[in-house]
Amino acid sequence: MSDNLASQRTYALIGHGGCGKTSVAEMLLFTTGAVGRLGKIEEGTTALDYEPEEIKRRGSTQPGLATYQFNKNRHFLLDVPGDGSFNGDLPFLLRAVDGVVFVVDAVDGVKPLTKKLWGEVVKLGLPAVFFINKMDRDRADFDMALSGIREKLGVKTYVQNLPIGAKEAFTGVVNVLEGKAYLFDDKGGVTEGPIPDDMADEVETLRETMVEEIAVADEQLMERYLEGEEISTEELLATVHKATLSGQLCPVCCGSALKNMGGARLLAAVQNFLPGPLEGADGPKIVTTESGDIPVSESGPVVAFVFKTLFDPFAGQLSMTRVLTGTLNTNQDLQNPVTDTLERAGQILLPLGKETVISKEPAGPGSIVALAKLKDTATGNTLCDPKKPVIVPAPVLPPPMISYALAPAEKGDEDKVFAAMTKLLDEDITLSITRDEETGDILLSGMGQTHLETAVEKAKRRFKVSPVLKAPKIPYRESVKGKVEVQGRHKKQTGGRGQFGDCWIRMEGQARGAGYEFVDAIVGGAIPRQYIPAVDKGVVESAARGYVAGYPMVDFKVTLYDGSFHTVDSSEMAFKIAGSIAFKAACEKLKISLLEPIVLVSVSCPDEYMGDIIGDLSSRRGKVLGSDSTGGITEIQAHVPMAEMQEYAKTLSSMTGGQGAFTMAFDHYEECPPPIAEKVIAESRKKEE
Repeated sequence: MSDNLASQRTYALIGHGGCGKTSVAEMLLFTTGAVGRLGKIEEGTTALDYEPEEIKRRGSTQPGLATYQFNKNRHFLLDVPGDGSFNGDLPFLLRAVDGVVFVVDAVDGVKPLTKKLWGEVVKLGLPAVFFINKMDRDRADFDMALSGIREKLGVKTYVQNLPIGAKEAFTGVVNVLEGKAYLFDDKGGVTEGPIPDDMADEVETLRETMVEEIAVADEQLMERYLEGEEISTEELLATVHKATLSGQLCPVCCGSALKNMGGARLLAAVQNFLPGPLEGADGPKIVTTESGDIPVSESGPVVAFVFKTLFDPFAGQLSMTRVLTGTLNTNQDLQNPVTDTLERAGQILLPLGKETVISKEPAGPGSIVALAKLKDTATGNTLCDPKKPVIVPAPVLPPPMISYALAPAEKGDEDKVFAAMTKLLDEDITLSITRDEETGDILLSGMGQTHLETAVEKAKRRFKVSPVLKAPKIPYRESVKGKVEVQGRHKKQTGGRGQFGDCWIRMEGQARGAGYEFVDAIVGGAIPRQYIPAVDKGVVESAARGYVAGYPMVDFKVTLYDGSFHTVDSSEMAFKIAGSIAFKAACEKLKISLLEPIVLVSVSCPDEYMGDIIGDLSSRRGKVLGSDSTGGITEIQAHVPMAEMQEYAKTLSSMTGGQGAFTMAFDHYEECPPPIAEKVIAESRKKEE
């Protein structure tokens, strides 16, 4: 392993929205000299939140990327948006890193979204260092946050730093193993000093506990510990490094990013405990491809993964790429086996927020680089040596959470709006555009209402179009109850050949979800065989238009059992019209019911909000299926009419102070209550008029 790669670090900053994650990134960049001043989110001056939409909403809407050097060691940093509306591509982003720094708010502690994000980290087996931020704030509580990490996330922690004071009295940290205090000044400077007298006993007790927990992670070390042998700090730190890689321990640091307190200590933890790009938990790191596993090395054929596509106003499309193995050189030819095209890498760019710097060196394993103007490469594609083509499987994305109808502010601009929004799909793979064949709406789907609104703002700014989001039409359905026998007869005589079709059908309702069924019960040639499918087609086309409100008819059975024909005037068209007439005649005699779509909603919230959430879901005509509480976070599941969930994201955020999260997916159809059905039918008829 080369010394440079052994000391290189590539990691993601992760945490729930509002935990100060971007401020932590700013602190690290300032501490290492990558930026000349400490930017602030409130002023819109941070290096990684530079898009106008991010400055306006004071939060990340896309990942921020940066590279810097710490003690002459190269680090690559990926700042992941904390808002659930903007981190739907998290599985792709985590493919680009070897570890994570997980930021937890010292005031709010572990939130439901924290637990969800941590689940993704655990799923991929990524080693993690925790950073408890905002230690200078009122109500900051290190013990509460640490307890949440341990109990709610199920993490076994190694307390790297213990805070000296809290709230306005937060002045530094104690390194428990080293037995040293690091004091911060107002300008972010750090002074090494003795442990405060009033903390000496606490630190000594905690050190004994930490040494024992570290020793448990290594059998040989445990034997020496039990025999009473003194274990050096260097040996303990090396064991923490191994235990972090295997997930046995997670180091915990603390500080205040906004006041530049704790940056150097966090950087040291990243350097000491997170892995290099060649280092796996159980030995050398490997890359999993569809053709098999490849050991990571500098000298092997290059394999790189495009994990994000971003837009630069000058360079155009930038493909953010993680070099998984091999070495990427300037102007190197690369194969994209997904699209079966040859690409040219051109210059290797190192990102630092909205700026990029041309790399003077090739990019080895672990490097995150930007490649400009690739012709036919998208997010999730593999780039590799043309002589050794392999494909790295792309992760599975979560399904869209919400859809809105997309329309232009002015008629005639439909094509412009559609083209502009389609361009955004290249950058944001969690957005999708589809056309609802039933309603004719163009649907924009994404991870939340804020996500879609931000996408529309971006399209307006970049492409000078005026898209408008409208609540999509709810896909109601119609069905029938009872059974009836009716005749459908079509007879028309013109100057020449006439039209004649005559059929008798039995129409009846079916169980919910049974769909449509057509039964041919004609005997004795009452209707010739070639005309029978036409009757079916006439029924199907009429059912698609509905009867009372214009919504498709479902869950019914039609039996064609009798009829008559004319040897000259009968035709497929005549029997198709006869089938349509019979369908309408049956609907006149049967009871028509309106069905509404029901979604399965899963809500995560702190325990104290459970009652309010359940009450709100019930007020939306929801049926709560159950709830389960783990580590102070309650998971609630309910069936709720889709029509009642249009604005739920904002309501949930307001009710829980931003601490709630939810998912929903279509589940089934149920009969609409009469008052709701009457209102929907009246609105439908009004639109027709």
